[in-house]
Amino acid sequence: MNLVLKDTISNLFTERFGLKSLLVFSPGRINLIGEHTDYNNGFVFPAAIDKGIYAAIGVAETTDTRLLAFDLNEEFTIDLNKVKPLAIGSWQNYLLGVVSEIQKRGRTLKNFNFVFGGDIPNGAGLSSSAALENALVFGLNTLFELGFSKEEMIAISQKAEHHFVGVQCGIMDQYASMFGQAETAILLDCLDLSSTPFKINFKDYELLLINSNVKHSLSESAYNERRKVCEEISDLLGVESLRAIEESDLLACKNQLSEDSYQKGLYILQENKRVLHAGKAIENEDLKTLGKLLYESHAGLRTQYHVSCNELDFLVDATKDNEKILGARMMGGGFGGCTINIIHKSAIASFSKKIQAAFYQEFKTACSIYKVSISQGTHLLKNE
Repeated sequence: MNLVLKDTISNLFTERFGLKSLLVFSPGRINLIGEHTDYNNGFVFPAAIDKGIYAAIGVAETTDTRLLAFDLNEEFTIDLNKVKPLAIGSWQNYLLGVVSEIQKRGRTLKNFNFVFGGDIPNGAGLSSSAALENALVFGLNTLFELGFSKEEMIAISQKAEHHFVGVQCGIMDQYASMFGQAETAILLDCLDLSSTPFKINFKDYELLLINSNVKHSLSESAYNERRKVCEEISDLLGVESLRAIEESDLLACKNQLSEDSYQKGLYILQENKRVLHAGKAIENEDLKTLGKLLYESHAGLRTQYHVSCNELDFLVDATKDNEKILGARMMGGGFGGCTINIIHKSAIASFSKKIQAAFYQEFKTACSIYKVSISQGTHLLKNE
């Protein structure tokens, strides 16, 4: 836990509003494997991490609601009777969307104050947006006793992103952030939200994230375009989602698809299989097989789904001849962000130094490296 940031947010709320608050921590997430499968009702393998959003929330004594973004040093005032989205790209839309979705469900909100800050690297593909949405809905649900279940809260967060941010995201990010468990990854079936927790024994290995520091915006057309391709294939085959078909079904309609669309659909079907194989590998403590599946996942994201970029490919390729690294792949929506690596503890220092130097030489910009621990999902913190 980032105690300095926790105390900073708590103290800022008190200084700014002079009132008591609830404190919430809502984590970012990693995804071991299963990328872009969630909005196809497929399988994913996420886990909450020890980096996230720290938020203080309390009832307001004023006639409006105030949102304060510590990291940006910006404050915004809401009229709860006139909630509507702002310009695309505005950070406020994530929070406005949550408020709107709560109101749509027939709950009446009183004015509140909300202060937040985070230690999730911006643009790293660790789902800071889902963490922020979950922090607000969880805080409001607790503060005003709205009676939402966790499942309802993540649906609110997801719809906020759909309707106010413009990203047709799946449910994985919100689910992992809300339901995460310490030292546990979750095999999630996005069709019915059934899940299986897997305790992971990494033995002498750790998870290492390398941030390309290439910024991406999932609200751009590329993300939604890929979702549209998947939906068009599903419509062609008369099914709800790609989850309902096999590779043979896709092959049977190949002549009705462009090669690009066919490969995108094929990637989704193959990635779903990789996720299930990863569950067996973790259960058997077979880290070598898990690493191999990560490499295969990246290859699909790179050559079939086309959501990687030169920087991410460079970072993954640089690991392939290192016997201390079992596997690596890009993680998140793509077009930038992080790679996730399974690396032997003894090699972290030397590899980190080497890859930072090589990356800078290649791109004339720095990459960043983080070690993360698998952590608990969205929860209240003690306000001390």
